[in-house]
Amino acid sequence: MLRIHFRREDLGRTRLATGPEPMWEMILSLHKLADGQGRLVFDGWRRRVLATLPTPLRWLLHLAPPVGYSPDFLTPATEASDLETGLDLVLTAPRRTIRGDLATLGAQQALHGPVLDLADGSAQALGTLGQAMREYHAHAIAPFWDRISARVHAEITALGRTLMHSGIEALLTTLHPEARWNPPVLELPYGRNHEVHLQGRGLRLLPSFFCWKTPFTFYDTDLAPVLAFPIEHDLNWLAPSSRRDPRRPLSALLGRTRTTVLTALSAPGGCTTTELARRTGISLASASQHAGVLREAGLISTVRRGGHVVHSLRPAGRSLINAPGRAAPHQTT
Repeated sequence: MLRIHFRREDLGRTRLATGPEPMWEMILSLHKLADGQGRLVFDGWRRRVLATLPTPLRWLLHLAPPVGYSPDFLTPATEASDLETGLDLVLTAPRRTIRGDLATLGAQQALHGPVLDLADGSAQALGTLGQAMREYHAHAIAPFWDRISARVHAEITALGRTLMHSGIEALLTTLHPEARWNPPVLELPYGRNHEVHLQGRGLRLLPSFFCWKTPFTFYDTDLAPVLAFPIEHDLNWLAPSSRRDPRRPLSALLGRTRTTVLTALSAPGGCTTTELARRTGISLASASQHAGVLREAGLISTVRRGGHVVHSLRPAGRSLINAPGRAAPHQTT
């Protein structure tokens, strides 16, 4: 669990990023390239990138592994909305910072090749890193940047509306379905137990396209605090806009029963598993199982409220059931 400790002044100094940041998206996309998660969202992108990714760039996957630690210096604490600004911040990081970060990485895994050279801090190794990141960005990020940017900006707009109408504490609880605000601590799911004390520095909130399932933040708690967190995705984001059909990626998933379950969750406020079973006429165990499949597909979210779990539609699920001309349900599979 990630626990972020706020002081009174930290709430006033917490702010939303103004847009996606290329360095953060690059590092998080390397995680997604390797870990196989989010198949409905990322598999099409993954296939395109891996099919043509030049072998000389694949060492970046070892520099930013999908599990455990990725060097903090690769994701600047200072806001950098364009590639060159972000790269400049990375490549001008103090040598002692780079060496320290790679020593932490080396405690997790063996360093070899360009990663090992980078740990020596030579100008040539930094040049190799800069060139590799430019090429990777051109290959894996730039062709999709308009879609990435549009989705992140839509998320920022929605979060800004929450902040304006409901305040900062309401905003904090919307960052993740499992976010818990227990003043003065924000609790979020995380890959390990990690405590961050803001100590008056505030928190920069960064919605990220390639962040998945859990938020991402610095290992070094002395850095200016930044929290990258997952956004909602259009499951058909890779399709040309003229041919997007939100039903097609889900054709192997939805049958008659799951369509009924998804539709039952469209009521405001969602429903518990018991209510879902009652509304759809299926057993409690079946309702739980179908909800789990839909949740894994990114169509619904599940949160705990008191002694119950409550399921509700995510935007992707709502867009599916509201799609014009939706086909009749198939036989359950």
